[in-house]
Amino acid sequence: MSDVYIREDMAVQLAQQPLLQWAIDTADAAASKDIYRSREGRKTLRFALGEKAFFLKLHRGIGWGEILKNLLQFRLPVTSARNEYVAVRRLERIGVPTLSIAAYGSWGRNPAIRDSLLVTDELTHTVSLEDYCADWAASPPPPALRQKLVAMLAQTSRSMHAAGINHRDYYLCHFHLDLESLATTPRAHVIDLHRAQCRDVVPKRWLIKDLAGLYFSAMDCGLTLRDVLRFLKHYEVSGLHTAFGERSGFWMTVSAKAQQLYRREHGREPPLPRVLLEAGSSES
Repeated sequence: MSDVYIREDMAVQLAQQPLLQWAIDTADAAASKDIYRSREGRKTLRFALGEKAFFLKLHRGIGWGEILKNLLQFRLPVTSARNEYVAVRRLERIGVPTLSIAAYGSWGRNPAIRDSLLVTDELTHTVSLEDYCADWAASPPPPALRQKLVAMLAQTSRSMHAAGINHRDYYLCHFHLDLESLATTPRAHVIDLHRAQCRDVVPKRWLIKDLAGLYFSAMDCGLTLRDVLRFLKHYEVSGLHTAFGERSGFWMTVSAKAQQLYRREHGREPPLPRVLLEAGSSES
């Protein structure tokens, strides 16, 4: 069984080459400096074709041993590029900036040996939000820009979750900020969706995991109470009234999980504001 998509410009460049064999040859020929990941049956690399640069994620099957190990650790194994392909297409439909797909393919039914791949355009003139916000604690950005970025993160998160998508690796580093958009309305591309899940409704535990991961990843960016309140205001459909009312327990769980992640990762207490709902119920 196979499922293949090739964008027209990519098809011209491939010139009738079988997609899978072309991808294997491209991965084998890649220089070490262009390989970003190579383990557990998946290789991620940058390559040039014609005058454009792309990224290739090639899955060659992780084997039943790796699948069983993941299941015994209560982790859902990633066995193909389909998760990312489906998530990107769904994000495109709801207007959330993400990757641009140049090619996708999946071959075989057996998850242990299935071959699959995803080719995406290289993002240019972008920087990860983790890097962009890294020195905010010492050198805060202009208040208006800060407000726009927090609102953008909240609205992107709300749209993604409302569409039934949870990321599973939802950190600032997986938002690539379009630097040319900063003068008007900031845009950030959601990337690294290989572990994403798509359903009609995202289960509560996965919402908590995404939001706690995002909060945890922002804690060292000079996060302020106003930032947290502004995120809540834009994430919740009914704003802070809902966040501090019927959903207060949910957000306290998100906060507790984020703090737990921070302690485990850094071995110290997270910086303030530590708890989302302790400091008030209005935003200036």
